[in-house]
Amino acid sequence: MTLNEPQTPAGLETVSPDSRLRLYHVSDRPGIRLFDPRPAADADEGGGIVWAIDERHLHNYLLPRDCPRVTFYALPESDPEDVDRLMGPGGARFVVAVENRWLVRIRDTALYLYEMDSRDFAAQDAGAGYCVSRQATVPLAETRIDDILGALAERDVELRVMPSLWGLREAVIHSSLQFSIIRMRNAHPPPEGTGAYDPLPLSP
Repeated sequence: MTLNEPQTPAGLETVSPDSRLRLYHVSDRPGIRLFDPRPAADADEGGGIVWAIDERHLHNYLLPRDCPRVTFYALPESDPEDVDRLMGPGGARFVVAVENRWLVRIRDTALYLYEMDSRDFAAQDAGAGYCVSRQATVPLAETRIDDILGALAERDVELRVMPSLWGLREAVIHSSLQFSIIRMRNAHPPPEGTGAYDPLPLSP
């Protein structure tokens, strides 16, 4: 599980160049030639960082930047009841849930996928696929994605379009599934108020 946003790196493990791990940065801006480190929202020290996501978890970021989302998948040790209840009968390996008011923007948005050199990065959260670098990074390649829905389908993702994410968020954070809750501050507030819902548990 992960918090709403990537956290400041601590105790990082260097990504091995022999692992052939493919890392990406997703942006709505084309033509970025250099990624300069920027301060993390919760950074206490250590200067700026460049974020990247590994290929396995890339689907979590194939959406407009500010789109709130609840993403999850089953682990080998996940409770079968949680898997049946939350993953559903569709058979997809991953689930990404978004609000229905974002669907038009998802259809109309183009994204730019920048492949990064894994030798410049260190693993920060294996469950979420986060990796970071403390140095300016030149991308290896840039790919434009015009069809976000198609890109998600190709990655074995079930996209759930829902009126509200809050009930699903509550169910997922209390389950045995691996999850990431992203940009939830942008979600339409529930009628009962966000205080009616549990805060996210702290990452171990």
